[in-house]
Amino acid sequence: MNTEFFIAKKIIFGTKNQKASSKPIVKLAILGISLGLIVMILTVAIVKGFQNEIRDKVIGFGSNIQITNYSTNNSYEPDPITKDQPFYSTLPKQSGIKHIQVFATKNGIIKTKDEIEGVVLKGVSNDYDWDFIKKNMNEGTVLTLSDTAASKDIIVSQTLAKRLNIKKADKLFIYFITKKKDTSGESAQEAYEQRVKTFNVCGIYDTGFEEFDKKTVFVDLRQIQKLNYWTNDLVGGFEVEINDIEQIDEMGDIVNQEVGVSFNAQTMKQTNSTIFSWLDLQDMNAIIVIVLMIVVAAINMISTLLILILERTNMIGILKALGMSNVNIRKIFLYNAVYIISKGLIWGNAIGLLLCFIQYKFGIFTLPKETYYVSVVPISVNFTHVILLNLITLVCCFVMLLLPSYVVSRITPVKAIRFS
Repeated sequence: MNTEFFIAKKIIFGTKNQKASSKPIVKLAILGISLGLIVMILTVAIVKGFQNEIRDKVIGFGSNIQITNYSTNNSYEPDPITKDQPFYSTLPKQSGIKHIQVFATKNGIIKTKDEIEGVVLKGVSNDYDWDFIKKNMNEGTVLTLSDTAASKDIIVSQTLAKRLNIKKADKLFIYFITKKKDTSGESAQEAYEQRVKTFNVCGIYDTGFEEFDKKTVFVDLRQIQKLNYWTNDLVGGFEVEINDIEQIDEMGDIVNQEVGVSFNAQTMKQTNSTIFSWLDLQDMNAIIVIVLMIVVAAINMISTLLILILERTNMIGILKALGMSNVNIRKIFLYNAVYIISKGLIWGNAIGLLLCFIQYKFGIFTLPKETYYVSVVPISVNFTHVILLNLITLVCCFVMLLLPSYVVSRITPVKAIRFS
């Protein structure tokens, strides 16, 4: 029989002669561990949920990797690329590449009866992945693109619809400034002209990401080709969707090598560096909360162990008088500590994961979408993170308890028994 473990059980679960003063201390210690773990689980789940939501919204508007013409033109109207590129057919065969699609963008101004608003038209083709927009459609449908005539439909955001009083099936007049080359002479000269096109609103989407919602509308790619006097084989660029977002940097390097020096492949982390840097800062906030909770839990356990040791000074003296070593006596109290920590972790996991499930399922806690880009507090539970939090808490608390356990060696049998 493990004598130390037997005595530890008697201390925790009690005997007829056990003093009652330690019971509330043990309960408070378990409560402290539980609350600390609950806060850590919720913090990590909320931070990761928030990061995933914002990241998915950014990627939803521009995919994971964008391939454009390598030039100094940083506007929303990149220089055209011939669609018939070798990588357009070879990239989808690469491991880790999920999808590739063409696109083009153009600046325009929507004019209604009372308002005007600058927008960016994103032209898409039949190969466009509508999953993200479909998930965020408030009204109407996505574009229906045929192989014959260019569609005159347009999808606008709820932000624009509210600001300009736009409704489904309304006609929109959009004005453009288009560069046109005059080739009548021997040397081509660049000239600009104003053009206007009419579109029919077929759908209204709402991602809650106002930075993109307020300026992005979706149209048929062929409309932008006509506005720019492009031929049908010219596009603004290519968008590449990958299988694993965690490998976006590595896949960006692979795509860059595949497209060659004539084209520029940029990941969404590069084109939206400010947003992704802000999201990375949330990890630091989570780390600070986790460190604080672990420190509080460790101090709580140190106090509890010291109280248990001092309360049983008489028992320690008797055990020493019977020949038990300091190491074995320390084991008794470390067994008690592991029990308290383990019970606290069990309750913390149960309550923390239950709260995450309730929020994920029912969205009880809401947020102002204008400020946080999401309407409810997002939750993303990764069980690897939960296991790591448990292990870190257990190890840190246990290591911190080794020092107060050495108080046992300072207790002498004579004094302990004499003053009991």
